[in-house]
Amino acid sequence: MRTNLNTLALVRNLGILAHVDAGKTTVTERILYATGTTHRRGEVHDGTTITDFDPQERDRGITIFAAAVSCAWEGHRINLIDTPGHVDFADEVERSLRVLDGAVAVFDAVAGVEPQSESVWRQADRHGVPRIAFVNKLDRAGADLDTAVASIRERLHPAPLVVQMPIGAENGFRGVVDLVRMRTLVWDDGSDTAVEGPVPQELREEAQRRRRLLEEAVAELHTGALDEFCMRAAVSAQTLVAALRELTRSGDGVVVLCGSAYRNRGIEPLLDAVVSYLPSPLDVPPVQGTFDGTEQKRAADPAAPFAALAFKVNATPTGRLTYVRVYSGTIEKGEAVWDAGVRRTERIGRILRVQADRHAHVDRAVAGDIVAVAGLKSARAGSTLCAPGAPIVLEPPGVAEPVVSVAVEARRSTDADKLASALARLTEEDPSLVVRTDPETGQTVLSGMGELHLEVAAEKLRSAHGLEVNVGRPRVSYRETVGRGVSGLVFRHVKQDGGAGQFAHVVLDVEPLDEGFEFRSAVVGGRVPQEYVRAVEAGCRDALAEGPLGGHPVTGLRVTLSDGATHVKDSSETAFRTAGRLGLREALRACAMVLLEPVVEVTVTVPEDAVGGVLGDLAARRGRVSGSATRGGAAVVTATVPLAELFGYATRLRSRTQGRGTFTARPTGYAQAPAATAAR
Repeated sequence: MRTNLNTLALVRNLGILAHVDAGKTTVTERILYATGTTHRRGEVHDGTTITDFDPQERDRGITIFAAAVSCAWEGHRINLIDTPGHVDFADEVERSLRVLDGAVAVFDAVAGVEPQSESVWRQADRHGVPRIAFVNKLDRAGADLDTAVASIRERLHPAPLVVQMPIGAENGFRGVVDLVRMRTLVWDDGSDTAVEGPVPQELREEAQRRRRLLEEAVAELHTGALDEFCMRAAVSAQTLVAALRELTRSGDGVVVLCGSAYRNRGIEPLLDAVVSYLPSPLDVPPVQGTFDGTEQKRAADPAAPFAALAFKVNATPTGRLTYVRVYSGTIEKGEAVWDAGVRRTERIGRILRVQADRHAHVDRAVAGDIVAVAGLKSARAGSTLCAPGAPIVLEPPGVAEPVVSVAVEARRSTDADKLASALARLTEEDPSLVVRTDPETGQTVLSGMGELHLEVAAEKLRSAHGLEVNVGRPRVSYRETVGRGVSGLVFRHVKQDGGAGQFAHVVLDVEPLDEGFEFRSAVVGGRVPQEYVRAVEAGCRDALAEGPLGGHPVTGLRVTLSDGATHVKDSSETAFRTAGRLGLREALRACAMVLLEPVVEVTVTVPEDAVGGVLGDLAARRGRVSGSATRGGAAVVTATVPLAELFGYATRLRSRTQGRGTFTARPTGYAQAPAATAAR
């Protein structure tokens, strides 16, 4: 057992996080090359990457689907997930972060912290995932490590602990000074490995100044380093490494490294930092779960009862693969596992070590492993798999609500059943896609996180499933909320049609709430039993699915059950649930309702001579400009814009800027829609 635990200490489960085009897929490819996993460098622009293996990813030049790979470095096994950088695929990042122990956040040395960089950083914060930062593209014109670090400090609010100093600037960037061990690492042109040497005289003064700043920053955060700093007025390399490890794993500091992944400079020290500072499965707290209301924990121990979380499902030509993170225990192929969510037994057919779209068969998986398993029929993303005799339900990854919808139909009526089956498979692989039937038109409606998300889904229907489909114009998903509530609304549900009847009497108060839904009971004297109160709440939640303005979901309200009455024979939970549903619908019709529309924060980067036209276009789209700055000779404009006004914006921006303008968008919530929109 000790050997197994020692092996676990040499495992790192990490993700690569970044804004789109920051270079995280190139970082992943260089890691695979540096570790000897691949024998040639994959390039995004050539479509030769290992992790971006889907045809759409190669055509578009972006990561769409999270891809898992494994490699080895200095006796450690690294399970790595390359995550998407585009906001439309943030749910892929969310599912990956749920099962990771650490992450490398990649930043563009010119742009610094970009909108999606901030979003994925906040996602990692929510999951408590320790991170190190890699400032990439130092060979670009306008690249500056200090400016990028300042943006990390200002926008993300960690304590950045810079452990390297670049040698050379922009196109002359050729290496780094390791400030912890006070040595240089230089990559000659055409060389795949660094040449190590002493810090040259011309760089020594600046390197010593930066080493001093690092020691002071670490001493402020770490007691052991502070004690040594006070005694010796310096901190040794050994103490620095130990302190940086603890600060990284506690989240009190973020180690910052730099390099140029495209030119293969800085990857080896990044791998050294991964194994030195990021946690192993033994370093993270035991995973927590529940079963039948009892809290349970599972430690990362191969001898403990088996527990794993499925975080991705992929349908391949050879069968259905379920990607799982094993938190405890050991599982071998052919063994039975229990799906705790649906409470049924499944059998593991094969266990596969994943290398993007390639797989290697293994006989078993142990605590700390990230593997794919074949043979599971019911498991979905978020399912808990466990030993039949030791049930546990782990918290599944959150799923964001879709904000854009399109109508989808098969061009040939004979393909209707095939389309339904293909859509079911799509939603099984990607839980952030939702399929429903419009009750008024009978159309099949596909909802997702953005235009690109739905474009990718539609293209997959055509390419992977051989379907010719018609796709309607995108429509945003509105919400309804209470602007002014009502008090004392009385609703009686009475039904008598022979035999036992139904009787429920409720009095509801409805008032606005900042967000979400809240239900409470103010009934006194036991006039409504507690089990009926719960039924009323369930009925109210049923009523939130469709609001009175346009049948949109309702949010932002508090409902209080202030009074009620029962019948000795005819009252039941069913009757009170019905009363809650119908009563709240009637109450909402009596309220002053407000239509909400999704809004996004848009960051537009354009040449300075195009700013005027871009500002005018944003104003025409009901955008509110919140800031502007100049970065690297280009203007960066930030604005809040209704999502409905952004359809087709990419084409419009390219035409206004002769193809030189780019933009990114990230959801910021909902805002009140204008009266004209509400009247549609």
